Amino acid sequence: MEKLMKPAEYAQELGISRQAVYAKIKRGILKAKNVEGKLYIVVDKTEQEQTAKPVKTSAPKQKNTTAASKTAEKDYKSLLAAKDETISVLKGTVKDLKKSNKQISTTLKGEIDLLKEAFHEMRSLYVMQLEQKKPQTQEVIEVEEEIEVKEEVLEGKWIGLKKFFKMHKVVKEKHQEKMIKRLSKAFKKDDARMMNVEGKLKLNADASYKDILK
Repeated sequence: MEKLMKPAEYAQELGISRQAVYAKIKRGILKAKNVEGKLYIVVDKTEQEQTAKPVKTSAPKQKNTTAASKTAEKDYKSLLAAKDETISVLKGTVKDLKKSNKQISTTLKGEIDLLKEAFHEMRSLYVMQLEQKKPQTQEVIEVEEEIEVKEEVLEGKWIGLKKFFKMHKVVKEKHQEKMIKRLSKAFKKDDARMMNVEGKLKLNADASYKDILK
């Protein structure tokens, strides 16, 4: 008769670890069966009962004690062997873990090196772009400075229509329109009191405009 036992139960009965049981199954020492997705150890029930039943003999007590000591020694040896198997299994798992850790560390190192290379490439490209943009910004600054200088020169002596009207207190729109017409006629006649700056009429603030304001 066969009996199915769980690995944990079998290990508890023999006084060994579950790792040792699995090692025995792997080596073919123990017979195992898969039932509904669960692993069971196949144990011969008759052999188990025979080992469990005490043997009645008419031998003297001394022989019984020696036999008991021998069986105890055998059990101790089997227990030691099971422990050795457990230790060997644990050593194998530790080696596997070390190998996997080394592989992970090497892959991580490679990824970090790739990231560093990508960062350096991006940095060099950014520096190149900045160097290309530098002369353009300098030219723009130079042009702006020239315009500002021109405006400063003009602001000192030349004024626009708004300032002109404000200076001479020309407030009404109709009056302003008349002034614009007169100023445009004078400008067409090359009046020295007026000049065109970037499409805008500029007037000399120091000049007299009595002929236009009358």
